[in-house]
Amino acid sequence: MYLLLGACAGVLAGLLGIGGGLVLVAALAWLLPKQGVPADVAMHVALASSMASIVLTAASSARAHHRRGSVLWPTVAWMVPGVLLGGWLGSRVAIGLDGDVLRWCVASYCFIVAAQMLLSRAQAGGDARLVPRGPGYSIAGALIGALSALVGIGGGSMTVPLLVWRGVTPVRAVGTSSACGIFIGIGSALGYALQAPAGALPLAFSAGYVYLPAALGVAAASVLAAPYGTRLAHAISGLALKRVFALFMLLVGSSFAWSALR
Repeated sequence: MYLLLGACAGVLAGLLGIGGGLVLVAALAWLLPKQGVPADVAMHVALASSMASIVLTAASSARAHHRRGSVLWPTVAWMVPGVLLGGWLGSRVAIGLDGDVLRWCVASYCFIVAAQMLLSRAQAGGDARLVPRGPGYSIAGALIGALSALVGIGGGSMTVPLLVWRGVTPVRAVGTSSACGIFIGIGSALGYALQAPAGALPLAFSAGYVYLPAALGVAAASVLAAPYGTRLAHAISGLALKRVFALFMLLVGSSFAWSALR
């Protein structure tokens, strides 16, 4: 099951630059209690394990995008300090929240981003020569990292719209987002592992809230599947990519809302 989830996450990472985190969180929140994870911390473990797996998933996606020249590394360098700090702080906040509150946070986030993507004006293709830089991107990275840790994603649903709004072509925005996702995953996973209460997850092979069999099983398949998503991203128009992104967010948000209501 973890390998299957990893394959889905890898394709989504390459296609949308999101690391497949939302799919993983939804699936893990359902699966983990059946494998002995206490129900009251299942959502925390799902978030933490998803963020840990995203490190390798995003790295595989970023490598594939880099080969195609669609990663803006100067932009990534400006965002990295912010996303690392934000990921650490966001995980701290999530640890203090109830599991049902986290479910509603994820559902609300999905609906807001889907609406933003559907209602935003189409960009005129972007400027292939544009490479955004500056301390403002470090500040934006901190906010993106914090929210990503709170809802268990690689940050693509925020990084991609930000860069597209600033004039970057959609496919380069996705590639750059994938690279940023590596560092969001590192900051968040360390936060969930090192800031969790002692004995938070009473299972072998765990580090804080990170359940290593889930994280490593997902990552093992996702690193192989991510390049296929990258090929799809380069074959789809920018407008179609945004529509796929929005539809994906609506489906996942509905899943979390239904889970919280039940």
